[in-house]
Amino acid sequence: MSSKQSTIDFILDQIQGAGEVRARKMFGEYALYCDDKVVALVCDDQLFVKITDAGKKFVGKNYKEGKAYPSAKPSMLIDEELIENREWLWDLVRITADALPMVKVKRKN
Repeated sequence: MSSKQSTIDFILDQIQGAGEVRARKMFGEYALYCDDKVVALVCDDQLFVKITDAGKKFVGKNYKEGKAYPSAKPSMLIDEELIENREWLWDLVRITADALPMVKVKRKN
């Protein structure tokens, strides 16, 4: 089952201003970007945020690990109540984006 556009719109609205945020549809689901870094996936209307040390420190015990799809790396599966907390989710996305390495630019030969 794929994620609803309304779920993506809601999450994007929640994290607006955390950086340059956008969603990209991929295989029926979505990748969420902040400042051109993939910070999360939305699969089956569930939010999976990339695990970083800084993110784990911020979240504490407020998350469960989960996989967005069977062969995916573990991510932080964020509860719906926390997704509705705009300030908390905004902070998590910003912290995660800051902790991830810069995107490597591929040069065309």
